Amino acid sequence: MKSGWRRIGRTLLGACLAPVAFAAVTAHAGELRRVGVTLSDLGNPFFVEIARSVEATARRLGGRSVSVSVMSSAYDLERQIAQIDGFIAQKVDLIILNAADPVAIEPAVRRARAAGIKVIAVDVAARGADLTVTTDNRQAGHLACTAMARHLGGKGNVVIVNGVSVSAVVDRVAGCREALKAFPQVTLLSWDRNSGGSRIGGVARMADLLAAYPRIDGVFAINDPVAEGADQATRMAARGGIVIYGVDGSPGVIERLRDPESRLQGTAAQEPALMAQIAVEEGVRMLQGRPAARPMILLPASLVTRDNVAQYKGWSSN
Repeated sequence: MKSGWRRIGRTLLGACLAPVAFAAVTAHAGELRRVGVTLSDLGNPFFVEIARSVEATARRLGGRSVSVSVMSSAYDLERQIAQIDGFIAQKVDLIILNAADPVAIEPAVRRARAAGIKVIAVDVAARGADLTVTTDNRQAGHLACTAMARHLGGKGNVVIVNGVSVSAVVDRVAGCREALKAFPQVTLLSWDRNSGGSRIGGVARMADLLAAYPRIDGVFAINDPVAEGADQATRMAARGGIVIYGVDGSPGVIERLRDPESRLQGTAAQEPALMAQIAVEEGVRMLQGRPAARPMILLPASLVTRDNVAQYKGWSSN
């Protein structure tokens, strides 16, 4: 399954990036000196993987002397603005940005660009950035919710455990709701409860939903930490017969897909390491005077379920 995804992914990437081959990156030592990274939640393994890949790629392209500073905004806009201003003061060459607010962050992004810094948004779009590299999140939500509805035999009561209103989450929910329209006997009971994107939030919001609705058959969680929290809440409430689908392909959820006691049945896997790698590579090209071919690069998601989890090689396989 994974090898098939890699063939598909490379085909799609080739179509998107035909004018710019990855192998063409030829950064000279010292050209990339300092990189600033601001991510939403370093308690989420997805963002930890992005940070690791940014550092590895920056060192590969610029040498071991490249300085990489990684910070967490904790979804706090003002904190992230201060972090960006700090990167400007440090005269970094490149900022990798996972925006806490994709619109309100624009003035800080503009300040960075005015200082000659390249700004690459990852995972979520950020207004004013030079480029955004992200998963096709609408596709991810569509994949997960189509699988969930089919698992339920095309009928039943389902809920969406939502999250912070950033482009990635909004697109996943939109893709899910679009997919569910193809199943008229599936009833969407709730879709707007904000989990904050964390496992703790997933537990709390799923507990609320279990209290509000006596029958829930399926759950779509906007990311894997929320899916794990929803799984924990259903166990604590001793509510069986519920299937849970998430987005990420995280190690924790992959382990739970192998656990027969878990309610988790699938996840639309992303490639955070590849996402970060492309972001840094494109940033280096821009520093060399070669602008991006287009403002956004979309990476395809792949569905991992109990049926094919044995073939899934994980985030770092690429």
